[in-house]
Amino acid sequence: MSVMVARKKVVRKWEKLPGRNTFCCDGRIMMARQKGIFYLTLFLILGTCALFFAFECRYLAVQLSPAIPVFAAVLFLFAMATLLRTSFSDPGVIPRALPDEAAFIEMEIEATNGTVPQGQRPPPRIKNFQINNQIVKLKYCYTCKIFRPPRASHCSICDNCVERFDHHCPWVGNCVGKRNYRYFYLFILSLSLLTIYIFTFNIVYVALKSLKIGFLNTLKETPGTYPSMSLTVLTVLEVLICFFTLWSVVGLTGFHTFLVALNQTTNEDIKGSWTGKNRVQNPYSHGNIVKNCCEVLCGPLPPSVLDRRGILQQEESIAQEGSCPRAPGTQEPPATQGPGQAQEGHSVLSPQVPAPSVSDTEMPEEKQRTPGHLPVPSPDAGRAEH
Repeated sequence: MSVMVARKKVVRKWEKLPGRNTFCCDGRIMMARQKGIFYLTLFLILGTCALFFAFECRYLAVQLSPAIPVFAAVLFLFAMATLLRTSFSDPGVIPRALPDEAAFIEMEIEATNGTVPQGQRPPPRIKNFQINNQIVKLKYCYTCKIFRPPRASHCSICDNCVERFDHHCPWVGNCVGKRNYRYFYLFILSLSLLTIYIFTFNIVYVALKSLKIGFLNTLKETPGTYPSMSLTVLTVLEVLICFFTLWSVVGLTGFHTFLVALNQTTNEDIKGSWTGKNRVQNPYSHGNIVKNCCEVLCGPLPPSVLDRRGILQQEESIAQEGSCPRAPGTQEPPATQGPGQAQEGHSVLSPQVPAPSVSDTEMPEEKQRTPGHLPVPSPDAGRAEH
């Protein structure tokens, strides 16, 4: 006996979200799909700091001060914390319009623009919005089916509209937007300080060793010993990594410091939104560097509007095989059958007793009549009446 049971399956909203993102830890971690360069960033930071703590810090803590490895550890932990916070958080993704909302927006656009003659290009889907006595255009996103908020843009890599979109950074494996820009800025700032710190004390380490036994004598030390291995191979490797990283990271930090002071994004700077031919002033700038920095870095952090861990319940019908228990001595009731299945069902449930066959000669006359013929009275019946 099969029974259909309806069971509710719990589905999180992050499992149904569109876009090209990956989620971990039941939707708590959100990243882009291309994470190869992010792993390279982790390898360079962890590898360089591990070599520095294992070799140079031990010597410098004894010769100079034990505060050197402590300060390096603080910078390292702060840089790693801000990197992971930037990479694993929602940058400010805007949900796409639902079918009913998209249909309503389409009707609104058609009512505003009217019917477009065939063969002509429809007008651009733009809404004008006023901010600080200045007109700002809200553009329509054909992928998300929404009018994007001011300063939002659609990321072609993650396939999402991001609020206050700055850029997509492959080094952190995520978009940089309104909800994680401050952590991104603190990450590159702390990484710049950490790179300068390690590079400087590597040079100090080489100088101290050279003052004791001479630079050439240090290079000629027998390979395999602790000072020789750290100086000839590992220290040189650290100096090279820090040297080539220094220019890019410090330059990037300076560029974003300039943007923070103007309350401007990388996307707006590349497009020339406020410095183009029109010379339109930035409506988001307060005209004060301190106020701009406080708004970008210290302002209230908006909550995520995705609700990634929200619950969507879906019912599943499952067929279960089983029989209902019966009391001892009770018989199973016969199944209800149709007129044409009665004999067949009887033969299955109990042995059938063969019924005697009745021929046409043994049947009564009334049973032998064919449809449409009237009965013919017999002569014996007539004599009986007389």
